[in-house]
Amino acid sequence: MSIQRLPPLNAVRAFEAAARLGSYVAASKALHVTQPAIGRHVKLLEDWLGVQLFERTPRGVSLTPAGQRYYAKISTALQQIADAGFELAPGGTARWLKIMVVPAFAKRWLMPRLESLRQQRPGMKVAVEPNPTFTEVDGKTADLGIVYGLPGIYSQCHSTLIRPTVFPVCSPSYLAEHGTLSSVEELARHKLIHVDDGEWWNLWLSTVGLSLRVSSDVLYVSNDHALSMAESGHGIALANAVLVKHQLAAGTLVRPLAEEVQLESYQLLLPPGPVSADVEWFEGWIRAALQEEFAAPTHSAG
Repeated sequence: MSIQRLPPLNAVRAFEAAARLGSYVAASKALHVTQPAIGRHVKLLEDWLGVQLFERTPRGVSLTPAGQRYYAKISTALQQIADAGFELAPGGTARWLKIMVVPAFAKRWLMPRLESLRQQRPGMKVAVEPNPTFTEVDGKTADLGIVYGLPGIYSQCHSTLIRPTVFPVCSPSYLAEHGTLSSVEELARHKLIHVDDGEWWNLWLSTVGLSLRVSSDVLYVSNDHALSMAESGHGIALANAVLVKHQLAAGTLVRPLAEEVQLESYQLLLPPGPVSADVEWFEGWIRAALQEEFAAPTHSAG
């Protein structure tokens, strides 16, 4: 069986880096070679293929249609080669999956399941970075991201994981001290716990049909902090079942009102370019886990 002649692999690596990063300068830094060396490698590859791969611009380089097709193929192939090396590495098959995720989801849902996750994916190690304000991932500091927000906000949104209903929660001790609520209108006389300047509460109130507007004097960095304050009896916070299912079952939090509405969704962010087999596996795992625990999530593309 004949083996097809391979292109010069150093030239392929240089092209992939320049295509992914958008400039020869950035590619030279990533590969620890000089900028002229990147240019020579790319020219060698273009001569070998017989096609132009880049358009040179004052701001860097952009892929030609032929370059776009070639990049899509070789970037996937290089990732597969890297994955194969990890799987055969001496001393084990440890691979790191770096996940950036909003803090409340990280602490209250994801982290308690990490050991089970790792047992299902031998050789994979997981690093979780809680971050309340990120909007994208770069594929280096994080392989993927999980955010919570309205549709259309995140340019890297790969898909929606689940869109849970949102409802008020508080501690039993808070209700014992301040009295039960018989209607949504009574929220106006209660201490509401905020994660912003009142925008989230106002969105919830308007969605349930109430014109009441509220504002905050104190706000907390994440939903996790707000829910901790609610658990301690400091007021009423907004939550969803993904975050407080176990607290509701244990009775440390209760729902003072029955009203609930769908607002934001948990969304999966992926960096540009191909992703590893571990990222693909994690997406399947988290979808199945959420679907098993909660009502079937929406799987539409973001």
